Amino acid sequence: MDKVKSIIGDVKRYWREPPAGRYMTYKEILSLSFGGMGQKFIYYVISQMIITIGNALIGNTIGIDPSAMYVIYIISVLSGFPLTALRAAMIDNTRSMKGKYRPYLVRMGIPTVLLGIGFISMPYERMSLLWKSVSVLGYNIGFQFFFNFYTDAYDSLINVLSPNSIERSDVLSIRSVIENFSPSVANIFLPIVARWITGENTLYNLKVYRVLFPPMLFVGFAVSMLAYVNTEEKIVQAKTHVIQIKFIDAFRAIAKNKYFWIISLAGWLGFLESSFNSILGWLYNYQGAATAGQYAVITAIAGNASFWPNLVAPFFIRKYGKKKVLVFTNVMNIGFIALMLPIVRSTGKSYTIWLLLACMFVNQFITSLGHLLGPSIQADIRDYQQYISGERIDGMFAAVGLIGNAITLATSSVLPALYERAGLNRAVAASFGYTNVYDVLFHRDYFVRISSVLVFASVAGAALNVIPFFFYDLTENDQRGIVSVLKIRAMFEDYGNGVLKDENLIETVDIIENAKRFNGEEPRTLSRDEIKRAEKSGDSAAAEKAKEAYRQAREENIYIATSGRILDELAKFSTEQGRASAELAERIVAAGKDGFLSIELPVKKAAKAMPKNTERERENRRDTLTLIENMKAAKKAVKKYYPNGLEPFDSEVFEKLFEAQDDNEAQIAEAIKELKAARESGDKGAAEIKAKIASLRQTRREIAAELKKATNQNSIYYRAAKPYLDAERLLKQRKNYENLEEITALYEEAKARKEQAVDD
Repeated sequence: MDKVKSIIGDVKRYWREPPAGRYMTYKEILSLSFGGMGQKFIYYVISQMIITIGNALIGNTIGIDPSAMYVIYIISVLSGFPLTALRAAMIDNTRSMKGKYRPYLVRMGIPTVLLGIGFISMPYERMSLLWKSVSVLGYNIGFQFFFNFYTDAYDSLINVLSPNSIERSDVLSIRSVIENFSPSVANIFLPIVARWITGENTLYNLKVYRVLFPPMLFVGFAVSMLAYVNTEEKIVQAKTHVIQIKFIDAFRAIAKNKYFWIISLAGWLGFLESSFNSILGWLYNYQGAATAGQYAVITAIAGNASFWPNLVAPFFIRKYGKKKVLVFTNVMNIGFIALMLPIVRSTGKSYTIWLLLACMFVNQFITSLGHLLGPSIQADIRDYQQYISGERIDGMFAAVGLIGNAITLATSSVLPALYERAGLNRAVAASFGYTNVYDVLFHRDYFVRISSVLVFASVAGAALNVIPFFFYDLTENDQRGIVSVLKIRAMFEDYGNGVLKDENLIETVDIIENAKRFNGEEPRTLSRDEIKRAEKSGDSAAAEKAKEAYRQAREENIYIATSGRILDELAKFSTEQGRASAELAERIVAAGKDGFLSIELPVKKAAKAMPKNTERERENRRDTLTLIENMKAAKKAVKKYYPNGLEPFDSEVFEKLFEAQDDNEAQIAEAIKELKAARESGDKGAAEIKAKIASLRQTRREIAAELKKATNQNSIYYRAAKPYLDAERLLKQRKNYENLEEITALYEEAKARKEQAVDD
């Protein structure tokens, strides 16, 4: 009871203000989580309409066989290439009062819902195979943009709600517990409703989906709006920093992010890992292994396997770190998939489906531990990207991921080929008098053969998937240090531009002072023995004191682990490599914008031979190689776009356009309120307000066009002048870093102003 009261007290206390060291209020956490429940309803529905080899709705129900499905799958994926690039550019160049991702929960959610309703309403029963394929393909091209954009916006929202990796993991755990309620409910009721509608133990009937999917889409969208309304994005970046990025520039930046390639490679190599997922449904639909009621229980239990890892994931992440959890879960995954082989071969026994359920439950439990880390790892990778490149280019990760789509196109033929060779083909179906190739699965021998092949394929995919994770070495403390450095850089940049806020100054000075205090100290020994002894004796005061000592020791260990990176950042211009970088920057700036391209640099071969034994040496080597590449790109850009000499771009145009955009959004919001009030009161002026809104929206489109034009011009100039601009930025940063004592002297005044504001 005391624990419950404590939790309720925390919820009230931190409903609108986050706890110390955290960034998200409880209102934000719960809104994100319950909004995710709505998003998962939409995801559950639309994911069943997305073309994949083995898709039950498209294959078994609509009746498109694997070979035809493979063809339209390839076309659909190819259509996603330009659409994904467009999506990435839109995200990275979004500047809105509502944030980077939140606006797209609405803008992409509505068309996604409408496309989903349209998809399931098509009269597939009266269509030929050709027109079925054309219809499914058309909708999937729409899903490639709108649905993928919508899901990416929601999944990526956590990346910008908190820069604290542990907090992100905790929130993801809470979110997963709540949001997975949606698919669990859907899986329980689907077989029961199917039996009620069709009178048979089958899920492969379009009537089932036409009854269930539209209301699920509408309810899902309405609930998902909680995440839109009640969250606030927080990106660690200087207030005056302007982001306007072209595709090729972002692509070059991400190409140097080793962690992106490690995680991506794991996904590309493990393309066969989930092949076994179809077998449970096949057992029910084709082998009659359970009744509708039993299968509802089975799907409920299977879906529940993902619930429990959410409760223990934060503990394992804190204790062992993301890498160890990833490697362990993926290795265990191989073994539990292999255990399915003898179970599948016992098809026909009354217990087969229950044994397969048990195996899948454990497999899903273990796998979910790893899957929970996905969004958190992606957020860490984006922090690292900002650390090495200076830009927050989240959206472009999806665009670079198009390489994975190309690889998928090459590997996606493997599963249809396995189906074909195992007997799931038109020739075998025709020999039994079937028109739907999947009806071959009614025959036990073919069912066992095909399912066994899928198990073997899944084992191979799981084994390949685990290999890259051994090379992932970005620890939680590394991420904390990186975020601290980003805060320091942002503070100095804002200080240099005269827009430094008190709260940012206080937080960053505290980071610096703690780094100085704990640098070189040995990590504290963490033990809960004192807490256990106090709790056992019933001394609540002693227990609380022991808990506080434990928390303090854990916090001090973080300071100790991150202090080196923080102090290295502050001292980087006093090192040999830092001085050399600054001297080179001085030469570039001294040469001017018309002469910097003539500066002599080390040849690429010599740069690659530079030492890389320490973090600073590796960074210096990377910066030198980057400078050589940027010089080469700058020469090409100047030759192409500035034959008469480099012409500076006036970046102040962005601020004017941004101000106009913000003002326009505020006017539209106010006009919509006026329209609503006019309608409620029966005011005849509603038509004039509608015209005003239409005019304002036209102005918004014009501003967006001007922003796009300015972005292109700025991107060309940025590429042509990048070595010079980077050199200027580096020298400005060095000058700002020299003012640390002056900034620190402002600390007490800023703290006093903040405390006064709180008291008032």
